[in-house]
Amino acid sequence: MRRATRVAAAAAGVLGLVVVGLVALSWAPDRPVSQLAARWAPPPSEFIGLDGVQAHVRDEGRRDDPLPIVMLHGTSASLHTWDGWVQALKARRRVIRVDMPGFGLTGPAPDGDYSIGSYVRFTTALLDHYGLQHCVLAGNSFGGWVAWETALAYPARIEALVLVDSAGYATRSQSVPLAFRLAKVPVVNQLMQVTLPRRLVESSVRNVYGDPDKVTPELVDRYYEISLREGNRAALVQRFTQAQPGHHEARIREIRTPTLIIWGGRDRLIPAEYGGVFLRDIAGSRLVIFDDLGHVPQEEDPERTVAAVETFLATLPD
Repeated sequence: MRRATRVAAAAAGVLGLVVVGLVALSWAPDRPVSQLAARWAPPPSEFIGLDGVQAHVRDEGRRDDPLPIVMLHGTSASLHTWDGWVQALKARRRVIRVDMPGFGLTGPAPDGDYSIGSYVRFTTALLDHYGLQHCVLAGNSFGGWVAWETALAYPARIEALVLVDSAGYATRSQSVPLAFRLAKVPVVNQLMQVTLPRRLVESSVRNVYGDPDKVTPELVDRYYEISLREGNRAALVQRFTQAQPGHHEARIREIRTPTLIIWGGRDRLIPAEYGGVFLRDIAGSRLVIFDDLGHVPQEEDPERTVAAVETFLATLPD
């Protein structure tokens, strides 16, 4: 018995040393936004006060555009995910994008509220700041959920929706990025607030691309460094707890806003079948599927996906 106890104690000691070693190798404390802004928030980025946070925003393109496009990113992403679309659109359109609370350089919500209602409130504060009574609202993944909830709350202000691999239904994922899974595991998610292996971030980004070979070291740098923004990792844990997809899915059938649905056929986080469900539930909507793309098609192939958006925008009344 004593021998077994000694063996167990030795094994526990070895395991403890391994854990300490892994923590030491992946030690990554929070970084203040001041350390990240030079690289990730050059002009035309600015920080504006919105709903209690200093929000990182970019407002580009034609100021005389009567119907600006506002873009909302997904979980653990940032306004940079729309770079390709903005580059294509800004010569003819006004495009406004933002890092939502808990993500990007905006950082955590002071009140710790990450309910879907708080994101709708934040989005309308953004529209109010720029004096937008009418706009096109585009959103990817979680940002798509925020977009259609905002359209339901303020239908007169949202003239059209662009939903890109949108969340909102209670989904059955085929594969979930490892970082998302770990963020939902008690104790482990607390450890992740001071550690972050770069390979974990790379694995998670590759998981949401249709072609993982398109994931460059520069892209991983962006996701990794912005994830370290002070408070973002703690906010991610709270966001997963407070905003559960499926809560308002029955209301999707109430949407009367002209809607374009874009989906990556290789999306394993929210499979393409859900694009068909949105198509069924939103009267008059249209669906474009890109068979070779994943969960962030606007980032993976901006040229092809924005062409679908431009075709859709051309159908809207002036």
